Amino acid sequence: MKLWTGLGNPGAKYAGNRHNIGFMALDRIAADHGFSPWKRGFQSLFCEGRLGSDKVILLKPETFMNLSGQAVGEALRFYKLTPADLVVFHDELDLAPGKARVKQGGGHAGHNGLRSIHAHLGEAYGRVRLGIGHPGHKDAVAGYVLHDFAKAEQDWLEDLLRGISDGAAALADGDGARFLNAVALRTAPPRSSTGTERPGPRAKPDPATAKPAAPDATEASSDPRSALQKLADRFR
Repeated sequence: MKLWTGLGNPGAKYAGNRHNIGFMALDRIAADHGFSPWKRGFQSLFCEGRLGSDKVILLKPETFMNLSGQAVGEALRFYKLTPADLVVFHDELDLAPGKARVKQGGGHAGHNGLRSIHAHLGEAYGRVRLGIGHPGHKDAVAGYVLHDFAKAEQDWLEDLLRGISDGAAALADGDGARFLNAVALRTAPPRSSTGTERPGPRAKPDPATAKPAAPDATEASSDPRSALQKLADRFR
């Protein structure tokens, strides 16, 4: 069994915020893979389903971002799981918009949701870092993450969420590389080949415009006459 947590803030006011991309990822997985309806428990909304051969619990804490660790810790203890069974989906300022990375363990890099989970569980859990880009200055970060995705960002956001859903079974199976490949196929699909084209059939020459072929060298060399004899024969 695995516990996947998306980070965000509860309520309609925050639903479209960049900070809520973790919630959005879990919503897409639940909808695409036939998970049970969302219900309340563990200070969260949660649902259950299967991805391949793995049972997965999806959890969206309703404690607000800064207290996410309370809800995650409660669910982990109830299901008798360890931090190694946990994957957290969260927004990442230090990744370009639409990029995704998988990470096991490590610091919280100032992310308040991760900071809270660290405080309750330590750092030995998995993360799926979802790039939202950086506003350019640290003083602008709070307003940036608590603002809805712009209309111009909807295309890459949709591609990213679809890719996450496509690769969810691979991630549940522990294959991070295959998961990221599924994401990449949505966010950066391969372009059609631009290599050299296979040559087509050679066109037949037009008899009306074709120039007569030069005499073959082997034919010329088989004539036993000398050059002087050939010249004399032309005037006979």
